[in-house]
Amino acid sequence: MARKSAVQAAEEQIKDQAFSELQALIEESDKLLKSSASLVGEEAETLRGQIALKLQQALDSVSNVRDRTKPAVEATETYIGGHPWQTVAISAGFGLVVGLLLGRR
Repeated sequence: MARKSAVQAAEEQIKDQAFSELQALIEESDKLLKSSASLVGEEAETLRGQIALKLQQALDSVSNVRDRTKPAVEATETYIGGHPWQTVAISAGFGLVVGLLLGRR
């Protein structure tokens, strides 16, 4: 059980980091686009270079997150493959609980 908690904590940390990096990228891109309205010539080329750099950083970040979450995904697939009936029972139980909660509204 402690292993699951550690894995869940690591997954949450990775997810939070990915979302914060994505939010930072969006904010930075928004600033660059607003400042690009009046730029022409060499200034525009510099801005395009900055945007290309930020996009490459975002792609690298997504790739990094994908690489870091791959072991968790593989462990989940291995568990599900080795315990199909337990997975079905857990899913059905979860669906029942969600259905009961939604039915109360």
